[in-house]
Amino acid sequence: MSPINIPYHLFLPFALGFGLLIIAFLKRKKILKKSYKKCFWLSFIVFLVVYLFFVGSSLFDDIYYQWDLNRYDLDQDGIFSGNELTPDQDKAMFRLTNDVGRNFSFITSLTPAFIVSSIFLALGALRVKFKKKVYNSDLPN
Repeated sequence: MSPINIPYHLFLPFALGFGLLIIAFLKRKKILKKSYKKCFWLSFIVFLVVYLFFVGSSLFDDIYYQWDLNRYDLDQDGIFSGNELTPDQDKAMFRLTNDVGRNFSFITSLTPAFIVSSIFLALGALRVKFKKKVYNSDLPN
């Protein structure tokens, strides 16, 4: 049985994103003094959460598929031979080796994360603008 390898091309972006998320939460008091910064901060948090969801699920899937393939290595020598070659082992090998989407998720997940966070930023900016307009119209002349 070969050891389960952590795919660093997925782990490093996940760790970097998680570190940025922690820093954003620690610095939120300083950032959240202005209302337009609140919108930006919220959209940044949404961006990181969506990105971490996609990359983290790809990381989990990769580790799970390695573990699943290792279950078929009966003599634990890291090579599949003889009675270890079964249709189930072939499916497990196919799932592990033939998934380009999972391997490039650290790049491709930037797009949906950017789209969702842009929507949050636009909605937040509209909310701030609407609140200012309503607040200013309530003032006596």
